[in-house]
Amino acid sequence: MPEKIEPAWQKKWEDDTLFNVTEDSTKEKFYLLEMFPYPSGKIHMGHVRNYSIGDVVARFLRMRGLNVLHPMGWDAFGMPAENAAISRGVHPAKWTKENIDAMRAQLKRMGFSYDWNREVSTCEPEYYRWEQLVFLKMFEKGLAYKKTSSVNWCASCQTVLANEQVEAGKCWRCHQEVSSRELDQWFFRITAYAEELLDFCKKLPGWPERVLTMQKNWIGKSHGVEVDFPLKGRDDAIRVFTTRQDTLFGATFMSLAPEHPLALELAAGMPQEEAVRTFIEKTRKQDKIIRSSEDLEKEGVFTGAYCRNPLTGWDMPIYIANFVLMEYGTGAVMAVPTHDQRDFEFARKYDLPLVVVIQPEDTALDAETLEAAYTEDGVLVNSGSFNGLPNRQAMEKIADFLEEKKIGNRTVQYRLRDWGISRQRYWGAPIPIIYCEDCGPVPVPEADLPVTLPLDLQLGEGGQSPLPKSADFLNVSCPRCGKPAVRETDTMDTFVESSWYYMRYASARYEKGLFDPEAVAYWLPVDQYIGGIEHAILHLLYSRFYTKVLRDLGFIAFDEPFTNLLTQGMVIKDGAKMSKSKGNVVDPNYLIEKYGADTARLFSLFAAPPERDLDWNDQGVEGSFRFLNRIWRLVTENLEVLKNGPSPVNQDTPSQALHRKTHQTIQKVTEDIKRYHFNTAISMIMELANETYAILPLREETTGAFQEAVRAMLRLLSPFVPHITDELWYQMGGTTCLINESWPAFDSSATKVEEITLVIQVNGKLRDRLSLPVDVTEQAATEAAQASEKVKRYLEGKTVRKVIYVPGKLVNIVAG
Repeated sequence: MPEKIEPAWQKKWEDDTLFNVTEDSTKEKFYLLEMFPYPSGKIHMGHVRNYSIGDVVARFLRMRGLNVLHPMGWDAFGMPAENAAISRGVHPAKWTKENIDAMRAQLKRMGFSYDWNREVSTCEPEYYRWEQLVFLKMFEKGLAYKKTSSVNWCASCQTVLANEQVEAGKCWRCHQEVSSRELDQWFFRITAYAEELLDFCKKLPGWPERVLTMQKNWIGKSHGVEVDFPLKGRDDAIRVFTTRQDTLFGATFMSLAPEHPLALELAAGMPQEEAVRTFIEKTRKQDKIIRSSEDLEKEGVFTGAYCRNPLTGWDMPIYIANFVLMEYGTGAVMAVPTHDQRDFEFARKYDLPLVVVIQPEDTALDAETLEAAYTEDGVLVNSGSFNGLPNRQAMEKIADFLEEKKIGNRTVQYRLRDWGISRQRYWGAPIPIIYCEDCGPVPVPEADLPVTLPLDLQLGEGGQSPLPKSADFLNVSCPRCGKPAVRETDTMDTFVESSWYYMRYASARYEKGLFDPEAVAYWLPVDQYIGGIEHAILHLLYSRFYTKVLRDLGFIAFDEPFTNLLTQGMVIKDGAKMSKSKGNVVDPNYLIEKYGADTARLFSLFAAPPERDLDWNDQGVEGSFRFLNRIWRLVTENLEVLKNGPSPVNQDTPSQALHRKTHQTIQKVTEDIKRYHFNTAISMIMELANETYAILPLREETTGAFQEAVRAMLRLLSPFVPHITDELWYQMGGTTCLINESWPAFDSSATKVEEITLVIQVNGKLRDRLSLPVDVTEQAATEAAQASEKVKRYLEGKTVRKVIYVPGKLVNIVAG
């Protein structure tokens, strides 16, 4: 059945351009968007779940009269296409296009209500020419700049590797050792927006608190002081940022990140030089997340150099430590082993001195016998004139002292670092810069955009970019002086493309700029964004930043891209996330072929709330399929009645009971879809189906209620399972697709319950259930309970000592 019905309805929807929308000032707009996919070749169950969630909301709001924009496109640049080119001998462009065609067909086969007229693919020049324009505007404003940065380098593949491509210090592709290399890289100055990005977290009430917390922590605003520790035997100093100036008197050694500019310099000519070099090379290959974890084994190496503690005058040995990251503070940490656990473990390992400078008011700590760092508040000791001060008060006093003596100064720092967008890869958007020996970096004139990625090039050995060796691409004339010059051969990070694609959807075929300003003013910002929690930081933070940049450049007038955010859970099978490597993948094509797209949609929505992980089970799929078959039989076996009418609802008890259940279901499903509680909405519809089946023996007397229930049921189910409901609606005599029908309204008077069922207990054990008026009093409920024949036998020979009444729920008689 599904294999015939579903493609037929999909064709009709497409032929009727059912999902195409335009701006309409007379209607309330709603922009609903799921994160667009990378065209990997096939959709997976995560896609099915994500896009089914969005499709329910889009169809629901459309039926409620809103003008709904629901587009789809492709995040088409990136490493996977290059990897496929290497392993399969196919050009990335060909591989990407074929995958887009295949995945588009799959998404259409799922019946998703996308406006395909707005489809965008980020690897097309018509798309990336506009982000090249934004790059030029950012370059002009100083928001795009170039500087030297450390990267992972594979000498065998002759290419830069992302951190995630370094596995145990080796290249993921050739398994050769990876080293660090300093390269000139392009950056976006996201740090210029750090304070606004942080502040606007308070203005996103529609975002999950978990995501906002992750972004706040990533931005990482800290109030503290910067202090210079003079280097022994030199005229310069190591600058440290600390939020714990109250512990300065306890700093006994200095820890530098392996990436710190002084790391190798300080060891030069020292006996430790080779050991320092080896340690730095080894540590820089390690994953930075692992290096920052609390359970990391602390390791380091002495540089042979010393600096002076500006408050105590002590000479402090300088170590390179694996747990210090250049991305935090200044990349240098004043180590206070008595009051920081990482420093404590390091000091114990390398036999470094410990000095207690904060202790509890009622206890004297002994540095020699400490088993762990003391990290609580307390009173300062061994801290000169600050002894006896509570440490929180001492923070301000010591900061005042540092500024007065010009040893340090108060400052605010952010963990956030500027966004490195350079990729020494081929399959990406070219950076529109030309290098001239006389003029330096020169922006490509706007009239010459796009700088098109040549598609007639092949990847070099090991995936090397062919751009630096392509004379046709590389060699140009300087736009300023006309002399020979060369193009930038780096391409942009693919996160740049995904930072603004949602704006392009508003006018995907617009040729005069990034987008039609009027269309963007109508549709943006996105009202509801849906995607995985794994994008909580990079994609979502970059999109927020890019939006603010476009605002300040005068392209848009809003501050934030996404008003509401839903982060759906993963699809789990056999206790783990579905993945090819684990062999626990369920192919959506298999589900569609065996059960149909409606079953796949229904199961993915019914099995768990959207924000929770969905635990796959075949029985659940079978159950969803059986339910749809029940709906099919309910309608097709009663078409003679359902085609007529609607008839009025009779006043008999069965009719009124079904009438009440129908309107209760409409009310509950409406509220649940608004809250994205799809599983409970579906459950309520299933209850209505059960009660409708139960009334079939009385169908002739209850015709009106039966017709009303089935018609409501199909409309309520339509956003979840649109194919079968449209088919049944037409069989019942409907003349339009259900998405063009109005969402059913409930009669509040019909939803009222006239009777309630009270549970009757004796000494906490269930003894009876009574149907009583909804407004029953406590006294009447108690009397009815005690009059129950089933209850009386448990009260014989006993004295009622207490009656517990829970209104609308139970009566518990305590007797003994």
